[in-house]
Amino acid sequence: MPRIRSLLTSTAIDSALSSHNCHGNRRHRIQAGDRRLKVKAGRNWDHYCLACAGKIVERDKATLAELADALDLEV
Repeated sequence: MPRIRSLLTSTAIDSALSSHNCHGNRRHRIQAGDRRLKVKAGRNWDHYCLACAGKIVERDKATLAELADALDLEV
């Protein structure tokens, strides 16, 4: 039996080892030791500050809720 796929990509919360810019907004700076969201993008990881991560999670939560509602209507 094939494995059921996930709509979500690989993600994690970790601490930055060095300072760098947020992938979502280059004006947001992630300092060494700050918590950040890691999202798998191909073979690499994109890193987002907590402000951008919150927006991403809220947007995707709404999208998943719409999908769930659509499934309930069609069943």
